[in-house]
Amino acid sequence: MSKPTAAPAIAAGDHLILVDGSTFIFRAFHALPPLTRKSDGLPVGAVAGFSNMIWKLLQEGPTPEKGDEPTHFGVIFDYSSKTFRSEIYSDYKAHRPPPPEDLVPQFGLIRDATRALNLACIEQEGFEADDLIATYARQAHEAGANVTIVSSDKDLMQLVNDGVVMVDTMRDQFIDADFVRGKFGVGPDKMIDLQALTGDSTDNVPGVPGIGPKTAAQLLDEFGDFDAVLARAGEIKQNKRRENLIEFAEQARISKQLVTLKQDVPVAVPLGDLAVTNVDGAQAVAFFKALEFTTLTRRVAEATGADIAEIEPAAVEITGWGDDTAGAHGPDLDSDSEAGGGKTKRGLLGTPQDLAQKRLAEAAATKIDRSTYECVQSLEDIERWITEATEAGIVAVDTETTSLDAMQAELCGVSLAIEDRQSGAVRACYIPLGHKTGEDDMFGGGLADGQIALDAALARLKPLLEDFSVLKIAQNLKYDWLVLIRHGIEVAPFDDTMLIAYALDAGRSSHGMDRLSETFLAHTPIPFKEVAGTGKAQVTFDKVPIEAATDYAAEDADVTLRLWRALKPRLPAEGVTSVYERLERPMAPVLARMEARGIKVVREILSRLSVTFAQIAAGL
Repeated sequence: MSKPTAAPAIAAGDHLILVDGSTFIFRAFHALPPLTRKSDGLPVGAVAGFSNMIWKLLQEGPTPEKGDEPTHFGVIFDYSSKTFRSEIYSDYKAHRPPPPEDLVPQFGLIRDATRALNLACIEQEGFEADDLIATYARQAHEAGANVTIVSSDKDLMQLVNDGVVMVDTMRDQFIDADFVRGKFGVGPDKMIDLQALTGDSTDNVPGVPGIGPKTAAQLLDEFGDFDAVLARAGEIKQNKRRENLIEFAEQARISKQLVTLKQDVPVAVPLGDLAVTNVDGAQAVAFFKALEFTTLTRRVAEATGADIAEIEPAAVEITGWGDDTAGAHGPDLDSDSEAGGGKTKRGLLGTPQDLAQKRLAEAAATKIDRSTYECVQSLEDIERWITEATEAGIVAVDTETTSLDAMQAELCGVSLAIEDRQSGAVRACYIPLGHKTGEDDMFGGGLADGQIALDAALARLKPLLEDFSVLKIAQNLKYDWLVLIRHGIEVAPFDDTMLIAYALDAGRSSHGMDRLSETFLAHTPIPFKEVAGTGKAQVTFDKVPIEAATDYAAEDADVTLRLWRALKPRLPAEGVTSVYERLERPMAPVLARMEARGIKVVREILSRLSVTFAQIAAGL
């Protein structure tokens, strides 16, 4: 990258990269294990993940297909959660909880990391990052430049056209008009209409109740566009769908205003100021050295010719950590805080030990409510859970089967649990797939009503369970891995609460879910015998009525997610992160593959060894 003498206006043939910085922050935070600066325990995991992703973008480009060197590069952040959309709809994003406490001090550091790499760090009061991205993308496209938006946010897919593409670097996924059409059933030009009809639970966009992405796409295909769907709603044959579209038409119109990105923001930073410059090696090394990022510091130094030994760590300002009650730039802070260094009532607990103790106390004090569990019985509802799990970045997963032998077990259903972004509570569901009626016949009864076809459900779940940007949480993952690999699904990445507990408390107690739940959550899960019976009367799980199975199975995922929240912070607090990350967790898929593939036994060799050992023993 050559440093221009002045910031030029963008021109035809130039390449603009726009990074959705706010999304990058949360994905980096959730994708990596807790990481703290060794010298003082400062949480830096999100900064490390973010910095490594940005550095890789600078060195390699967004994807091999779009590897042309950028001429302009900007990282765009949300200034705060309050924008002009709050005036249109007061509940817009109002339900979002505060960010995790160990993420708060990292917001400012991430912006500092962006500047340390000589990249434009852009945010603007009153507008979301998406609006700024939309405006810059329009300006560049109109000038004839190519635009690559680095994000997976579906809200940005309305911008995709012949000169604007998206790249999800976490999944190595290239997003163009064909991708959007394949995923949502409509092209980028109809994404605003589709989102206006479906709404968005993440942002609290209401939409029309009962209209999911598949239904919305069908309506738009039939009637043409959003206005036509509402105008001709009376022609729709399905009663509930017709009634909802008529009753909630105004709500849908408000939703359209909320999801439409503003492409004419009076940006404070001109597009020309996004022109790339050489990375100042000394500046970048000094910053990363201060955060004790050894590997990244070495990579930057090698690429820029900087001498690490000659560069002193930079003085880095840290806010929102320890006893410091100053807020930090970042979305969705407490209502008392202001982006840009305002005051907040909530300071961050200062050490990994403090966070671990806090999480344990919260886990024991929070009650589990089984009445909230959902039985998922349609593909549309599966899609809703998949969308929410993907946006959350973390989902607990559990399988219910007919046997403890994973290689022989039949899959009865899958349960999921996520943390609700509206209330902060854990929400869980069960997806029944193989429950039988229990009627007496030689096959044990046909499939019970109210279930999704197994193949169709797993086809929907497979991308989520294999998505490297979504962390899957399980209790004894090796079992679920073996069950699902038989259906062509290889779960990754994952955390295993049983292995975490083993790394923490090996030899002290049992690491089964029920025992862990009683110990750390003060909650006794439903016993298996309560739903399946005991002795000769015990049935396999496929014979358990779906209603009872839902409470039992959803609770497993619910408990697993709560245990993960309580136990994971103890790893760095007690100095056993490496034991778990480098030994226990990597072994699970290795052992699972060994069990799945088996071990070849050559009887002749074993016989010869037996004779040899017998002779040796006789000679002793």
